[in-house]
Amino acid sequence: MTSKELYETLRRSLEGVLAEEGMEAERVEINARGLTPEEAIGHTQRTDFPILTGKEVMLMATFRGAMGQAFTDAPARFEGTLRDILSLDLEGDSHARGLFIASLNAVMKALGRADNTVHCKDGGPEFCARHMADWVAETYGAPKIALVGFQPALIGALSQRFPLRVLDLNPDNIGKEKDGCPVLSGEKCREEAVAWADLVLCTGSTLCNGTIVDYLDLDKEVVFFGTTLAGAAPILGLKRACFADESMK
Repeated sequence: MTSKELYETLRRSLEGVLAEEGMEAERVEINARGLTPEEAIGHTQRTDFPILTGKEVMLMATFRGAMGQAFTDAPARFEGTLRDILSLDLEGDSHARGLFIASLNAVMKALGRADNTVHCKDGGPEFCARHMADWVAETYGAPKIALVGFQPALIGALSQRFPLRVLDLNPDNIGKEKDGCPVLSGEKCREEAVAWADLVLCTGSTLCNGTIVDYLDLDKEVVFFGTTLAGAAPILGLKRACFADESMK
């Protein structure tokens, strides 16, 4: 599947959801804006999350009181209707993709078709990382893991228990070491790391930049994590693990 085909699948699916729910003619206001780091993940012990270093922003859309978020490197502001969202250029405009994905998450949450659409805050990322490590051990035993995306809390928790290789696209991270794990190029080292791994844990943020297509239909287990993929995962039939709601109880 190409990125163009992927985005068109999501667009058609959202159109279908609106028609199924009888909302295709309804004017629905969508408000999407970039969140400050404090709004997005609160006050964390760690200071190395990408959103805290200015490498990513979080967009939030609201629909019928439900919130949907998406990590992206392309900040954007938008107010309009779902019809406007459906008309955005998803293939050629990274700003549009972030707005569409955040809005999709909000709609799917409002309709009860997606959960964990809002990122955990304060101590939540550390909580989620510990639970992810426990879940991986309970589900897969002791796999070699390729972690796609520079996620400091996950790197810290997983590296203590599993053989781990980290892939990222940010040149500021590539070549550095985090908790004993070198950060490898997601472009140059992807095939080798994936071939080495028993399990691929992939950030849902890859949906925003289109690189998610590199991790679809692999001949091994792939699990996506995070809030960005919340609405798209059930549409695309992708396996997703996220403990955000539990961390905020």
